[in-house]
Amino acid sequence: MTIGAGSPVPTLPPGEAERSPPLFLPEAATGRALDSGPAEALVRPPASSGIRSLSQREPILNVPGIVSLLCGAMILIHAVRQYVLDEDADREVLLTFAFIPARFEGSIAGTFFPGGVAGDIWTFVTYAFLHADWTHLGLNVLWFLVFGSAVARRFGAGRTLLFFIATAAAGALGHLAAVGTAFVPVIGASGAVSGFTAAALRFVFEMGGPLGAMRANGEEAYRMPALRLVDMVRNGPVMGMVAVWVIVNVAFGAMSLPMPGFEGQIAWQAHLAGFAAGLLLFRFFDPVRDEVLPA
Repeated sequence: MTIGAGSPVPTLPPGEAERSPPLFLPEAATGRALDSGPAEALVRPPASSGIRSLSQREPILNVPGIVSLLCGAMILIHAVRQYVLDEDADREVLLTFAFIPARFEGSIAGTFFPGGVAGDIWTFVTYAFLHADWTHLGLNVLWFLVFGSAVARRFGAGRTLLFFIATAAAGALGHLAAVGTAFVPVIGASGAVSGFTAAALRFVFEMGGPLGAMRANGEEAYRMPALRLVDMVRNGPVMGMVAVWVIVNVAFGAMSLPMPGFEGQIAWQAHLAGFAAGLLLFRFFDPVRDEVLPA
């Protein structure tokens, strides 16, 4: 899967590429070929240039190992729940690893839910690896492959894992703030994925970035200085992506949670909280320090 891949660039027979003039030079109108010399330098960047032509561009989506690992874990866990565990065992998994705000209701906490205090802590993250169905999982994995890969190539594996934990926890906190200690379980990686989406929007459309003009070579495209938060509202492509994100969340934000014996929903508040966390926490994880990034 690639992002930003354009139409195939036509190629000429060997030798013809060296003689064909660029369309913007006067010689193009006469059909005369360019001799090697100063004019040729105008149309071909030096070998050391950090700018790639269309024919040199690599696919945007070159999945880093940490992204593959996280996606693989989500898929494996869901497959085990679907095809290995029976209904009672799956119910126990959900009670143990889903984020359930009722855990923090003093009258039942520690007596009804598995894991005790430790479970109260780990469910802030483990809920992100559980999904309602294959459609729910597929949407999160595909979205994470796109934006998670971009962020991971900038952050590196360690920071990416920590950022996933932080944005997932932020999503759980947003859900807890919205519903209090009600028995409204939340599952799915949407909070974390929303955080990675927000983080990616801070650099992917910048000059030289992976989706920006004059994309730089290889990994350098992912290390362009990030967009300041105050400038995001004036950036058309970024605000367009924010609009797409909002539409997607309106459409898919509330999904039924098939927990045997219970009813619940995946809260859209978790998505919003994860997105906000991604925007605000980006500067603390970003290893690129070419300029000071205001919060």
